Amino acid sequence: MSVSKKLQYKFSGKTTTYYFDVEFAYLEKLVDKSQAVILTDDNVFRGHQKKFKGWNTIVIPAGEAFKVQDTVNSVVDQLLTMGADRKTFLIGVGGGVVTDIAGYVAAIYMRGISFGFLPTSILAMVDASIGGKNGIDVGLYKNIVGTIRQPEFLLYDFSLLKSLPDEEWVNGFAEIIKHAAIKDAALFRELEKNKLSVYKKDKTALVKLIRRNAVIKSDVVQKDEFEHADRRMLNFGHTLGHAVENLYKLSHGQAISIGMVVASLISEAYTDFKDTDRIIDALKKYGLPTQMDFNAKEVMNVLRMDKKKVRDSMNYVLLNKVGQAVVKPIPIAELDKLLQSIITAR
Repeated sequence: MSVSKKLQYKFSGKTTTYYFDVEFAYLEKLVDKSQAVILTDDNVFRGHQKKFKGWNTIVIPAGEAFKVQDTVNSVVDQLLTMGADRKTFLIGVGGGVVTDIAGYVAAIYMRGISFGFLPTSILAMVDASIGGKNGIDVGLYKNIVGTIRQPEFLLYDFSLLKSLPDEEWVNGFAEIIKHAAIKDAALFRELEKNKLSVYKKDKTALVKLIRRNAVIKSDVVQKDEFEHADRRMLNFGHTLGHAVENLYKLSHGQAISIGMVVASLISEAYTDFKDTDRIIDALKKYGLPTQMDFNAKEVMNVLRMDKKKVRDSMNYVLLNKVGQAVVKPIPIAELDKLLQSIITAR
């Protein structure tokens, strides 16, 4: 394997190796097949059934609605039935829901087993599988239960994207735009010049884009694995986004897109941010929504249980300018008024 296809990041308790642009079959070089279990969802399994032949496989229902404790219990029961022990290696093959559940199960099964990821969606490749956050939802509260524990490896087989529905490409580009908005003004300009079809047709451009985003997030996590400082920047758009995602049954990308617009508008008041229109135009260009009618009171009720709330303030990620994010504590009462004014203005 060429050096260009391999990256390593050393985190607090683990060195994670990234394998870019390799085939699914490369898994057999990384793990003992007889001691490995693959966790995937029914969509991925149906779409790539031949690839799973000969592997011990657990298949869960697809979708955010199943990222809950009941699914975790079912996976644990199946691992027990398979005779999985502390030497078992769990591999999450799928999108963000699968990698979240796989990482969480690996953290708690027999008090911890080794695991790795093979992300199959744009969203998972650039965000969900990176950084060690693994967890589940409880009611309306996203990722409220979970762990931070790093995988042994991430394996990127870009051929799996051939069967990815158009809406999932759009979904993933919300996180790509987010990374550019908070950390990489040059990438944001590239995204403004291009469009989704460019990356879908040009594999070289896509591989470069995915790798660039993986590096952006991994660099941030390496410096602040447990989210005491810079890692909080990765939550741009996620504060309100997570609230509306489960309240209104939006896809993650749609919800984060709405959240980024609201955060940009709040930035105008707090940091004198002047490029909200650029954020909106970029999101629209990649097929993402930029406004919706939501009930501010309902949203605030969810936000009051957000992990980023500290006492009576919310640590909100705003933009100083495109490519530079900042975290500002906003009193909850003031945030309530801001959301009401944004709804009224729009």
